[in-house]
Amino acid sequence: MAKKWKWRGGEITGHLDIIIHDCKDEDDGEIRKWQEVLIHGDPEGLRTFAKLLITIADLNQEQETETELPVGAREHYHLRPNRELGKSSVETIVGRLDAKGTGHFYNGYVAKDVRNIIHRKK
Repeated sequence: MAKKWKWRGGEITGHLDIIIHDCKDEDDGEIRKWQEVLIHGDPEGLRTFAKLLITIADLNQEQETETELPVGAREHYHLRPNRELGKSSVETIVGRLDAKGTGHFYNGYVAKDVRNIIHRKK
């Protein structure tokens, strides 16, 4: 059976820009380089981006049919420059970390080090 593709588009209204910023800093002759992902939008763009994130988070992947989302797959959306995003954006994929049917994360995922999290008392 051929895979049925779910076409999407228009989830983001307003203006949303997602870019990668290359950073560089020098300290005592040592150069440190890193990248930052910058997400900027007008109120409508940010609200519809937040709504998309909530939709993905709240989706019950287990109820999706095999043609909609096979076991082992993860729900995701492609956000494309000059379509959902501004022309200056990079193509971005937003999706679930946990796979349907197994709950496993993909092999390349490295969890954060919980020892580095600062716990604050309220």
